[in-house]
Amino acid sequence: MKDHLRELIRDLDPHVGRNAMREYLQARILEGLQRAGAMSPLAFQGGTALRFLYRLPRYSEDLDFALEGPRESYDLRRWLTSIAAQFRREGYDAVPLLGDAGTVHAGWLRFRGLPHEFGLSSHRDETLRIKLEVDTRPPAGAVTETRLVRRHVSLRIHHHDPASLLAGKLHAVLHRPWLKGRDIYDLVWYLSDPGWPPPNLDVLNAARRQTDPAAPALSEDTWRQAVATRVGDVEWKAVEADVRPFLESGDDVPARVDALALLRRRR
Repeated sequence: MKDHLRELIRDLDPHVGRNAMREYLQARILEGLQRAGAMSPLAFQGGTALRFLYRLPRYSEDLDFALEGPRESYDLRRWLTSIAAQFRREGYDAVPLLGDAGTVHAGWLRFRGLPHEFGLSSHRDETLRIKLEVDTRPPAGAVTETRLVRRHVSLRIHHHDPASLLAGKLHAVLHRPWLKGRDIYDLVWYLSDPGWPPPNLDVLNAARRQTDPAAPALSEDTWRQAVATRVGDVEWKAVEADVRPFLESGDDVPARVDALALLRRRR
């Protein structure tokens, strides 16, 4: 399997090679979760889910999940340990780490020395990290689906449906203390697709109540204005700086006017 990764990044410049390497490892981790039975209780969400499921044209760093199945079938520590062991059998220096305090559990797989081994870094011990996050008490109301995907490996992915995915992104846009350029990019990508359904407002409002019990409920008539107000306050140079390293070759960073125009468009 290392030979496949080596061929995948051959002739790529170091920056693009790192993105491609990370995505390949993400696919292999999803494969390991699938093999361990984790794709029943977990629902894939977030930017990486958009890329794997709907070909979002930017790379993404983390694997984000919501625990939508029985808690008794959830064992992130065991899953990470099993996946790391499989990587080590293939010659990777893979180490699992887990922080399972609080509602959102964070786990990492650390691949020590891998960027140097593949010619992407001059530092012999540089580590590439893949982060997994699991919301163990996700907001109520999400709808899930299962889709077959071929991205480096064959995957049967349990995930939030399109309306619920958009609701999760809107919650991030409205409530993240430091709004990421990647959030803005994803938002424009969502709104540019005329076939994408409106957000699941049950999920969005439940998530808002979790973050701020005083947050007013949003409706079909008010959510766009709320998001437009938030986007209008963003420093656009920071948006560009955040998202540009993750874009596929030739893609442009959306302009502020594009984001606001899409939010004002009526369906």
